[in-house]
Amino acid sequence: MKAIVTVLGKDRKGIIAEVCLLLASYDNNILDISQTVMQDFFTMTMLVDTSDCTVSFDELSCSLNKKGEAMGLNIRIQREDLFSAMHRI
Repeated sequence: MKAIVTVLGKDRKGIIAEVCLLLASYDNNILDISQTVMQDFFTMTMLVDTSDCTVSFDELSCSLNKKGEAMGLNIRIQREDLFSAMHRI
C-alpha cells in the first residue's frame, strides 16, 4: 500500500533525516519526496510504500505523530487512496 506523509513546522536542521530514519526503521520505502522552506516554515510531502512495514498502519501513524510532537512539527500519514479521493475535483 502507498501512503502520503506530510510534515509541517518551523525549519531546523535534521528534519528530513529524522523522519526518513523513522520510516526506514519500520521497513518503509520512500518513493518520492518534495520539500520546501517558505521563510522559516518547512513543508514536506512524501510518497511512501508501506507494503513491507513491520507495524500496523495505526502504529506507524502514532509513531509519526509522536515524532512530530517531539520535534515540534505536525507529521501525518494518510493512505494514498483516501488522500486521492479527498483531492479529486
